[in-house]
Amino acid sequence: MDKKRIAQKTSWFWRWFLNSQVVVALIIVLLLLLITLVFTKVSYLFEPVGQFFAIVGLPVVIAGILYYLMNPVINFLERKGLNRTLAIILLFIVVVALLIWGIVVIIPQIREQIGSMMKSLPSYFDTIGNKANEIFKDPTFKPFQQHLDNSLQKILESLTETAQNISRVTLQGLGSVVSTLATVMIALITAPIILFFLLKDGKQLATYILKFLPTKMRKPTHRVMSEINSQLASYIRGQLTVAFSVAVMFIVGFSLVGMNYAITLGILAGFLNLIPYLGSFLAMVPVIFIAIVTGPVMLVKVIIVFTIEQTIEGRIVSPLVLGNQLKIHPITIMFVLLTAGKIFGITGIILGIPFYAVLKVIAIHIFEWYKGVSNLYEEEKKPVE
Repeated sequence: MDKKRIAQKTSWFWRWFLNSQVVVALIIVLLLLLITLVFTKVSYLFEPVGQFFAIVGLPVVIAGILYYLMNPVINFLERKGLNRTLAIILLFIVVVALLIWGIVVIIPQIREQIGSMMKSLPSYFDTIGNKANEIFKDPTFKPFQQHLDNSLQKILESLTETAQNISRVTLQGLGSVVSTLATVMIALITAPIILFFLLKDGKQLATYILKFLPTKMRKPTHRVMSEINSQLASYIRGQLTVAFSVAVMFIVGFSLVGMNYAITLGILAGFLNLIPYLGSFLAMVPVIFIAIVTGPVMLVKVIIVFTIEQTIEGRIVSPLVLGNQLKIHPITIMFVLLTAGKIFGITGIILGIPFYAVLKVIAIHIFEWYKGVSNLYEEEKKPVE
């Protein structure tokens, strides 16, 4: 019996296939692809699950973001001797008071500024058009006049067609608008409840989840969960802190130089700053547009404000708050933003980087585990001299 087993192990089939880690890895990949193919054929069975996460996802994301912002405050108050539940209630009261103050003081100003901006848009477009015509009538542009006229005509036709499409889609999509509003209302109602229990019992969540795993998997899984939690906490707190700082700097800067719609443009800049690398530049597009219409002096002032803001943000605020916690190369961030934005829209642009950070942590730990069990990455031993 032993001789037969030894003969089997030394056969060509054993050596080339069963004892080949490359072949085993390829078989595993093939099985994963087959499983994926089967799931695509029965995807309709998972539609209720997708609908469930579509409803639950938004309040969970909102609650998670607020949890990372509020949890350090709750922990600080608890260390000072305050009951955790009482600390959560007090912080909720403060947040609600700030929201009421914002609705009473800030929202009316934003609404007024947006209304004024919308009324002024036609005159802004006329001014830009007149200035463009003056530039293009210069003798320097005469050889390109016909090409420029055709290009402008195509742009105008494209804008008109886009406006018509938006109007048609808006009328056709009233049902989806109502559905979206219902989802948002459900999220606004349920998110505070989820947030309360996250703040109250969040420390026990990891321990509760680990109970369902085999004993050998609990320690490495806990290590992965802790690292993911640290990455998300650092990114969310840091990014929101930087965005708030950017909004304040732009509001103050635009107000000092006499820029119209300073509060609205500053808040827009802070929100767009949640998009790494591109946010501030995207926020400057409407600012530059309005500054050009206002006059060359205002354009110079706006550029100075933007330069000062970028210097403070890049040299002081971002290094101090964010540092280099995620350790993601800028090129990788650009690829993630483009891909996530194409697939998931604005939600993907905002949440793409933290989700990539989570996947990166999981992939690194899986690769480290594979290195240990495969014996394919052992360092070469130096020859004895």
